[in-house]
Amino acid sequence: MDLNWILLFVAVISPLLVLAKAWQPGEIYRGWRLAAVAVLAITGLAWILRHNVAGYIGGGAWFVLLFIPAVGLRKMTELAAQQRYAAARRLGLVLRIFHPSAELRRQIELFRQLESDRSTVFVSSNVPFQRYHPQGRQRRFRHAPAVVIFIALNVAVFLLEMSFRNLPESTMLDRLGALELDRVVFWHEYWRLFTALFLHAGIPHLLLNLFALYVLGPGLERTIGSLRFALCYLISGLGSSAGVVVFGLFHLANAAQVVGASGCVMGIVGAWAGFLLRHRHVPRARERLFNILLIIGIQTAFDVTTPQISMAAHICGLISGFIVGLILAPKASDDGTTSNLARVTSSTAGQ
Repeated sequence: MDLNWILLFVAVISPLLVLAKAWQPGEIYRGWRLAAVAVLAITGLAWILRHNVAGYIGGGAWFVLLFIPAVGLRKMTELAAQQRYAAARRLGLVLRIFHPSAELRRQIELFRQLESDRSTVFVSSNVPFQRYHPQGRQRRFRHAPAVVIFIALNVAVFLLEMSFRNLPESTMLDRLGALELDRVVFWHEYWRLFTALFLHAGIPHLLLNLFALYVLGPGLERTIGSLRFALCYLISGLGSSAGVVVFGLFHLANAAQVVGASGCVMGIVGAWAGFLLRHRHVPRARERLFNILLIIGIQTAFDVTTPQISMAAHICGLISGFIVGLILAPKASDDGTTSNLARVTSSTAGQ
């Protein structure tokens, strides 16, 4: 998997999404617009001058100008909500280097005033894209043991792969259980439908899938429960593997050797889509469903433009997860009643 291409894709798509969301009148969005345009300009210039490393250059610009400010502003808001105004002000001063907006300057001045008057009640920040709910927000991995287990399993299997690094990658993956059409159909090695879900072709491949699982998984697990999440993950993965075999039999996909958890991850995306479609009456569920559809669109564009990606695996995993999502119900609360569906709107990816 070409890391340069992956970073180039991120450095183009992410700023465009920021511009689409921030292209509204008002000073509050100006910093985000400037940062997104700067990333696009740097990436475009890098492509013209050094296209073989344009992804690394554009990805670096995206990390510094968009990713760091987004994470930092969220943390700053959390600190302020906890009335840790001095820490929030210091973090804001650092963030001004990357995101010198007028709104951020006003926030820093507010924190300075609040430091001298601890009795003042904090009013939530108006920084775009940042919402913090101190009573309802949970740590990402809290109540998400299945996500932790699946991440650990993928890492453990990759460490096992590294112990065979003296072999060619294709040989190593074959021995460990990569999905291969001939071996499944003619040799009846059906176990490969399962083992392939935990193998990865290199560190970038592993990190991309684990990051997607980290972002998308905990919210769904907290909503439907750990057991149902685990079943959704595995059913989506097996549906993805089976779909690759079927597509391969009809010569609609190259199933020479397929590995990775991306079919499972796309199953989580599909499950979110099915779940939110079924419960679209919940406040903001339609907005979250749109975000999920946006993720699907971006992933499809990436699949089409990246030859190494098995689009069949992603499509089949997505469909399998969607079917599971349509029949899923929220997990029951401790008193035996169904948990509040409104919590879905604060845990869905893309908020």
